[in-house]
Parts: sequence; structure tokens; C-alpha cells
Amino acid sequence: MERLIAPRLRLLLIIVIFDFANGFLILPSNVKVRPAAHHRCGAPNHFSSSNPGYDSSSASSPLQMASVSLTGDEATLALWVASFASSHIGMSAARSTIISTLGDIATSLELVGRKEWKLPEWWPGDTSGGDRIFPDADTAGRQIYRAGYTFVSFFTLGSAFAAYLTASSGTSADMNSDATGFLHTACVATAALSFGASIASLTNASPLGLMPSFEQTQSSSSGDKQTILLSASPGDTLGIRRDDSLKFTARGLTRITRHPLILPVVPWGFATSYLAGNRPCDYILFGGLALYAVAGCFAQDLRVVREEGSVGTVFKPTDSAEEGQRLNAFFQETSFLPFGAVLDGRQKLGDVVEELPWPGFIVGIGLGWLLEGKILQLLNELIA
Repeated sequence: MERLIAPRLRLLLIIVIFDFANGFLILPSNVKVRPAAHHRCGAPNHFSSSNPGYDSSSASSPLQMASVSLTGDEATLALWVASFASSHIGMSAARSTIISTLGDIATSLELVGRKEWKLPEWWPGDTSGGDRIFPDADTAGRQIYRAGYTFVSFFTLGSAFAAYLTASSGTSADMNSDATGFLHTACVATAALSFGASIASLTNASPLGLMPSFEQTQSSSSGDKQTILLSASPGDTLGIRRDDSLKFTARGLTRITRHPLILPVVPWGFATSYLAGNRPCDYILFGGLALYAVAGCFAQDLRVVREEGSVGTVFKPTDSAEEGQRLNAFFQETSFLPFGAVLDGRQKLGDVVEELPWPGFIVGIGLGWLLEGKILQLLNELIA
């Protein structure tokens, strides 16, 4: 057992060291550094009719932002964003090895199979593990992996946000004269719609994502109405039970794109870059998250095509003939680009309209509008 764990531990250490080192790399020689501005101006709350940070003499378009040289603080921010993206994509690529290693470690520490470690009665359990927290080595590895993945997310993204506050504190918001006009309204609407899509996807999960899927455990049909019956079986709560295999069937949002949770980050990121101040630091952080979303989703697709490693909730094309066929079938029936499968005839727009989780989408849009306003307000208060 020790011989098996040792090399895998070294792999984990290399990944962690790389992740931490990314944030402390020396500034590359090809990055131009300019002195920070001597004036301070927080990012304005663009949901109001005024724009105290607007300076018409320095107004520029988003395209011009890309040609602006970076300050040292902006370069640090870029490195932390790159650290966040690279660590996530790297951990996902090595997910199978990491999960296997963590499962072996949990087994050697006698953490697996403990009957006294159970999920709360109100928490729906996994169909493979019931109400046990660590029923087997694979489940234990997955649970510990998710905890570590979350820690790395908070650490790298939190560090990037701290660097963003430092970089933005010495610069003024650089907005166009249309700040309260059509472009501003379009960006607010884009951000709200993006939130709505991501929130709705929580009940319309994809096998390429980590969100679980649930089903009704017992039901009786009467005409067109379905009555949910309560069940006391392990892992069941109020008539629902987790079953990730349901995600193999394309429906609703996954008929539009196989990445309904992450891809909405793309329009949200660029819209928020403009609303937050239209400065280089805004595009580095929020635009960087948008680029990460594209790269991360593409990496997931690549692992399915190459039949290597695990995807989403640890579905692997090589795990079993049935599971591999269902994953590949889902991949062939869906598209990376939104509405790509609809345009080429693999999916029908009528099915999308019928199956879309409209309540969650509508509620998500309203919640997204409120959240976007709160985000911009919080940035204004933190920077000012």
C-alpha cells in the first residue's frame, strides 16, 4: 500500500506546489510596467444615473483596453487568474489519479466503511452509496477531491480578487459616454440572463459537470398529474433521490449546450468587465474568468473525445460498456456552442422550449439582476 500511495502523493504535491507558485512568479520581462495613477477613484455604481468615475478625456473602447500596458499590480492579478484557471484545469485532467490516490489514503487511514458516519436524514444520498459518507474507496476519494477542489478555488480566486482590489484602487473607472445608455442596459441584461441560465442549470445538470441530479423515488400518476409519495428509504428525502445517471439524457438546457452551468460565465464576464469600470484590471479578472470557462469546458470535451480520465461526476468512457456508451451518446447528441445542436438538426427547438426549467430561469434572471447590482455596489464600496 505504501508503495502505491507514495508516487501518487508526489503527484499531488507537485500540483499543489505549482498552484501556489503560480501566484508568486517573477514579473515576466516582456510585460511593460507603468507607474500607477496618483488619483483614487472607486468603480461607480452603474445602476445609478450618474457616473462619478467617468473621465471623458480618457474614454476608450473595450478593444483599446487590450493594448494598454500592465502595471505591476495588474500583472500580479493576471498571474493569480492564470493560477486559478491552470489549477482547475490541471486538477480536472488528473482527476482520476487524484481520486484513486485519495481513496487509497482514506482506506489506509480506516476512514472507509464506517457505519457511524452517515448523511443527515434530510440530505439525499448518492444511489451508489446510500446514506454513507464514505461507503467505499472511490466515493471517499471523490468527496475528499471535491473538498480539495473547493479549497483551491477559494484560495486562488480569493487571492485574485484581493489583487484586483489592489490594482483597481489606483485607477479611475474608464467608461464610455454611453455608460447609462444602450450599452449599459445591454450589459445589465446580459449579466442577468447569464445568471438565470446558470441558476436554472442547477436543476438541469449535465454529466460533464459536478452538479448532481435527482429523481422522484415513488410516484403515482392520475391523468396528467403526478403525485409525489414520501419514501423512507436510505438516501431519499421528501420523495427525491440522487441519481446522476439521469444526466445522460439531453433535456432542456443541455439540448442548447452540454455545459449549461459554466458557459454562461462567458457573457457575464465580459458584461461585468464593462459595468465594473472598463479598465484593464476589470477585463483581466472578469474577462479572464470568461476565458477560463471556455478553456475548462473545452478540456472536458477533449477528455470525452480521447476517452481519457473522468469527467463531471466521475463518469468515464472506459468504466463500463453501458456508461461509456451513454456518455458518448450524450456527447454526440449535444453541442459545445449554444444552440449548435439545434441549428444542425440534432436537437429540436420545440423540445428545448417544452423542457426548459422556466421557473428556475425566470427566478434566476431576477435574482441575477439583483446580484449584479450588489456585486457592483460591493466593488464600489471596497475600492472607494
